[in-house]
Amino acid sequence: MTREPIKTVIPAAGLGTRFLPATKAMPKEMLPVVDKPAIQYVVEEAVAAGSDDVLVVVGRNKNALANHFDRVTELEHTLERKGDASKLEKVMAASRLADIHFVRQGDPLGLGHAVLRARKHVGDETFAVLLGDDLIDARDVLLSRMIDVSRAESATVIALMEVEPSQIHLYGCAAVEETGEPDVVKVKYLVEKPAASDAPSNLAVIGRYVLKPEIFDVLEETGPGKGGEIQLTDALEALAADEQIAGPVLGVVFRGRRYDTGDRLDYLKSNLLLALDRDDLGAELGPWLKELAGQL
Repeated sequence: MTREPIKTVIPAAGLGTRFLPATKAMPKEMLPVVDKPAIQYVVEEAVAAGSDDVLVVVGRNKNALANHFDRVTELEHTLERKGDASKLEKVMAASRLADIHFVRQGDPLGLGHAVLRARKHVGDETFAVLLGDDLIDARDVLLSRMIDVSRAESATVIALMEVEPSQIHLYGCAAVEETGEPDVVKVKYLVEKPAASDAPSNLAVIGRYVLKPEIFDVLEETGPGKGGEIQLTDALEALAADEQIAGPVLGVVFRGRRYDTGDRLDYLKSNLLLALDRDDLGAELGPWLKELAGQL
């Protein structure tokens, strides 16, 4: 299905304190997952869903992100002289993905504030927001379906995923009602990181959003919420409470493979799972893991 291009915003201004000291001088989104930085997987997902314009919202240490998506001609020439076409293609792939732009967040005032910083670049268009440490397996469809639902229903669309009730306090949580379309629900209201006893469901908001431009006006009026930050969840809650602003807020329930590279343990698991699926690594890694498991 051919889609009109959609702009993508990737907030990547977090301090990455869970990964210190590795992230002292490098954005957490640049941490390698097998042999690519996490953010490249996210950009590739956006491109696969029809995006050709990506804005990365950065904080400190911008250079590593910008350099990764730029040309490195001396390295390219060296690989070309050596006749290493495979590595040359990998090196050049990142710089060919899309038009990639950068804007600084300035003060670290939260995810909602980071999205608001994209206003001038996005303009009066529906756009996608992809969190830079949340990876969706390339074999599973999510973002493209969210875009289709948004266009068909003139709606804001968020990605939802069932989690264990004991984990819901780590996420925004959605109260929903069925729509009649499989795995598409209407969001009645949202709660940011509720206690399990207060959660209206086990549907967690994960790092994929398709937002209408009206979100910017709402974010302008959204004050600090949980953690003293401007929460995107609070702005989405305002939209869900008043459909006159920008139409309904819908959720697409994702049942595929997701890798959370913002958590240390999940980051390690992500590397192993993705490496096991690789033709060049899985055949040797799998038996080694079985042997290791037998020794534990």
